[in-house]
Amino acid sequence: MFSLNRVHIIGYQTQPVEVRQTPGGTSVTDLNLVVPYTFKSEAGETLKGKGFHTVTLWGAMADIAGQYVKPGAQLFIAGRLQTDSWEDEKSGEKRSKTKVVGQDLILLDPKDGQMAAPDGAPNVCNVVNTAEVIGNVTRDPEMRTTTNGQQVLTIGVATNESWKDKSTGEKKDRTEFHNVVIWGDLAEEVSRSIKKGNRVYASGRVQTRSWETQSGSKRTTTEIIADSVCLLGITSVEANDAVSKSAQGAPASSAGGDAVAAGVPEISYTSEVKAEDLPF
Repeated sequence: MFSLNRVHIIGYQTQPVEVRQTPGGTSVTDLNLVVPYTFKSEAGETLKGKGFHTVTLWGAMADIAGQYVKPGAQLFIAGRLQTDSWEDEKSGEKRSKTKVVGQDLILLDPKDGQMAAPDGAPNVCNVVNTAEVIGNVTRDPEMRTTTNGQQVLTIGVATNESWKDKSTGEKKDRTEFHNVVIWGDLAEEVSRSIKKGNRVYASGRVQTRSWETQSGSKRTTTEIIADSVCLLGITSVEANDAVSKSAQGAPASSAGGDAVAAGVPEISYTSEVKAEDLPF
């Protein structure tokens, strides 16, 4: 069963890039991108904010970033969300951190330097922060109401990834669990229509929140703030009508839908990263 875990970010590097070498000789670096954005308050006022994202690059992309990416550089990153978990050595508490694993990197600055932002054109000066997932809902949605009366819903969506290790040829599997936050009317519709086990598509922006526990420890969580959620694998009267009309006169297949499914190739890629190099 195929799933999707995709993130696109246009942001600005905040600090010098330091490239490390793993014991196996693979280059790796962590970018720290700031992504400015605008949003409207409950009163309708347009406000400005900024989000910070950790992006891990491996191999040749890490080497390119180390050579060419400077603080303040504008970058496009395409990748996937990955959550690493570990146990705190001092407290024994379980900890986790979500980052973007970069799969594409584009340097956006002109050779003669960045241009000044034009006045009166806020929309064309926006940067990008989008996330898309297709996966299975891991729990029944539970609606909550904020102190100011807004409806908010959080669902878990699981995505799967498979790849073949370059050095061993062994097939690897990994499951990612995403928290998807939904607000307002869309939250109400999702709570009525979507249940645990349903397959869904969700898109929105990546957001990391920080808070402090009662014991004084700092915690963070990364979520997808969804502006679109689609229930998948459902029938459509409009689509069925179109399919029926276009299929008139076409020869019938004795194999039916199984033949189509059998013809779908397995999608895999070869990882440049050795298992012993991974920091988790």
